[in-house]
Amino acid sequence: QVQLVESGGGLVQAGGSLRLSCAASGSIFSINAMDWYRQAPGKQRELVAAITSGGSTNYADSVKGRFTISRDNAKNTVYLQMNSLKPEDTDVYYCNADVLVATTPRIYQYWGQGTQVTVSS
Repeated sequence: QVQLVESGGGLVQAGGSLRLSCAASGSIFSINAMDWYRQAPGKQRELVAAITSGGSTNYADSVKGRFTISRDNAKNTVYLQMNSLKPEDTDVYYCNADVLVATTPRIYQYWGQGTQVTVSS
């Protein structure tokens, strides 16, 4: 019913920048919270940044001051601007959204398939 598709990942040198995007499509009435997570091989998935429908944001301590999360409700899209990237930021990044599905008056959680971010030293 609903799909999330990430894009914008790639290879960048330390100190560089990338902008990730995640577009939701399907039977969407509205989207509540939207989040970015990341996961390295053999590690647990961790929350990187979150944004509510009202625009309130939260960040992991490791990315505060470097990453910025934003959203465009008209496009059902969430973004993650990543600046001053470090090698330790290398991970697969996943977006997550709590969606009020239009076909039923219920909220469901959806995950994207992930996009690879690699930061070279």
